[in-house]
Amino acid sequence: MKIGTRGSPLALAQAYETRMRLGRALNLPEAAFEVVVIKTTGDRIQDRPLSEIGGKGLFTKEIEEAMLAHDIDIAVHSMKDMPVDCPDGLVLNCFLPREDVRDAFISNTAASLAELPVSAVVGTSSLRRRAQLQNKRPDLKVVEFRGNVQTRLRKLEEGVAEATFLAVAGLNRLGRSELITAAIPVEDMLPAIAQGAIGIEWRDDDAEVATALALINDADTSIRLAAERALLKGLDGSCQTPIGGLAELSGDQIRLRGQVLRPDGSEELSHEMTGPAVQAAEIGAEMAAWLRDGMGDGFF
Repeated sequence: MKIGTRGSPLALAQAYETRMRLGRALNLPEAAFEVVVIKTTGDRIQDRPLSEIGGKGLFTKEIEEAMLAHDIDIAVHSMKDMPVDCPDGLVLNCFLPREDVRDAFISNTAASLAELPVSAVVGTSSLRRRAQLQNKRPDLKVVEFRGNVQTRLRKLEEGVAEATFLAVAGLNRLGRSELITAAIPVEDMLPAIAQGAIGIEWRDDDAEVATALALINDADTSIRLAAERALLKGLDGSCQTPIGGLAELSGDQIRLRGQVLRPDGSEELSHEMTGPAVQAAEIGAEMAAWLRDGMGDGFF
């Protein structure tokens, strides 16, 4: 089985986790799987903000094309990078157990976001984080900050910024949790839709792959992402729209929180809903409609 992935250390770690789980479920050795690295548009263009070169799909298009061409059998993705609709012929309905959803505050000079001095420089490439920061701390100066973990740490050392953010999940998967200065509570910074979740995409006519993936799909993560991605779809979310969302399960109930912000952080709108987990997607769609009504035209 050929497993397609981006070539970053985190993407490879996610592909190796997928390979390990499939190997265990099918009682197959590592040699039964081949990890195929595919460079995407988002990987090639590093000198511009993501919002300038396109929305979601920057890290998926070439991988999906390889799958449709039968060059790979499955693709492993960070779910927060994924558009809500798959290309014809592909399906995305297998999810590994979700990691920590929180954002990590990383700084060599401050112990927390609250301790950053007035007018401190913060680096991030995320429009969501930028808008959330400017909403809570309009005194901060936010600069563009792209690159892998090592690149961002080097920029901190060089004084390009006094702090930055990464997903706790990614650092945990890389075995670099010691880099986290503080994990930010979701009440203070609502994460990106599907943050911390790994998704596996496949061709919808491949019955053998479908059978294998059913063995490793995590039901709780599937339900939570059904709500969050329905919220995203209802808001037409992309990398150019600051949106946060988080669904949590408690027994047969699901709690969904959603947030939209103006790109400059000058206004934010939040909502929360609770209901039966079996209605996860309906709850996400209903919340999206509520937020759209409150936003009015031209909010983003």
